[in-house]
Amino acid sequence: MTKLNTLLALVAIAISPASHSHDLLPGQQAQAQLISNATVHTPEGVLTNTDVLLQAGKIAAIGTDLAAANATVLDASGKHLYPTLIGLDNQIGLTEIGAVRATVDSREVGLINPQLRAASAFNIESEVLPTLRANGIGYAQLTPKGGMLAGQSALVQLDGWNVHDAMVAADTGVHLYWPDARLAQGKQRQEGAEHYARQHQRIIDAFTDASHYLQVPRQQIDTRWQAMAQLMRGQSSLFVHANQQRQMEHAIALAQQFKLQLVIVGGFDSYLMTDSLKAANVAVIYTHGKGLPRHADQPYDLAFQIPAMLADAGVEFALAFSGSWESRNLAFVAGQAVAFGLDKTAALNAISATPAKLLGQPRLGRIEVGAPASVILSRGDLFDPSQHGVEQMWLAGKAINLDNRHQRLYQKYQQRYQQQAQQ
Repeated sequence: MTKLNTLLALVAIAISPASHSHDLLPGQQAQAQLISNATVHTPEGVLTNTDVLLQAGKIAAIGTDLAAANATVLDASGKHLYPTLIGLDNQIGLTEIGAVRATVDSREVGLINPQLRAASAFNIESEVLPTLRANGIGYAQLTPKGGMLAGQSALVQLDGWNVHDAMVAADTGVHLYWPDARLAQGKQRQEGAEHYARQHQRIIDAFTDASHYLQVPRQQIDTRWQAMAQLMRGQSSLFVHANQQRQMEHAIALAQQFKLQLVIVGGFDSYLMTDSLKAANVAVIYTHGKGLPRHADQPYDLAFQIPAMLADAGVEFALAFSGSWESRNLAFVAGQAVAFGLDKTAALNAISATPAKLLGQPRLGRIEVGAPASVILSRGDLFDPSQHGVEQMWLAGKAINLDNRHQRLYQKYQQRYQQQAQQ
């Protein structure tokens, strides 16, 4: 073993107890909660000085001068009430420390693994998880990574004793990482084109095999194709991770050939093909809200403008900040899009209502009567880093502890600074 490997192994041993488990108790079902005089952000717009009643895990009423027997009243004057945010394309609880392989459970070897379930590796006690809750993210799409057909994602709430407590939807769709369609220049161009053609054909062959398998009753089960049954029957979605126009065009052709519900994840070049996306009824999960241009001749702020372009073109889209701990910045991705032309209500829907819809949970991510009582209370504008401050969270009526390791470290070193200043 090299010195570097030995050092990494020792680091993993040293940090694993602290990094694999937080010590916060899951939320408990709260009694009826009346949030009064808040600025309430709904899918249709903003309501000022409005009351919201949370009761029996649901939003029971929205209005003014509400009253409810035995309800705890919280005066939210000057504060903002939002639906809990939903983190798409997320590896929270699957990746703890990216540099330590033993704490990364987001991928498996092989290219054709549709039978793998990301939820089977989810660590509800991840030390990173409370940091997302503190920034308003209450739900996450656990997304596998891989070379091609990587497996199935799940929707979980970020609270509970175990994965069964946290589970909202076990299988939200199959994830396909489309091969790179860029072609090299010069002598290697032909070789690259042939390689891409082989990879493209391998994808078509996999779906052809799955289609044939599901059409004929069989005595022996092939777990790969059996896992694609819901997808092939139109009961779940195919999430294709792609950024290039050529990739997305081929993905649309695949979806049309096999009659699949398609969602593009990544979607940098989606602004170039809005008509095709609309015609094929394809939604986009845009993941480059804080990204850089992909080509030297593109303006520096193109990545920031694309959400507004998609909205103006009428393409259904959601916003995501892919990864594990990084995804806590989701609200600021939406804020960046607002600064570059996206309507504020559309930005909120792109990180709450639309993600819920794409994952088969149309009542989630909304403040409306009858919806789950999953809301967050912020002291200011959630999208503005200078005002943002999530003070309270409820998930299906449960009051959630927003303490986290980052906050404790901040308080620790703030006290140290104050002590030094007094000396």
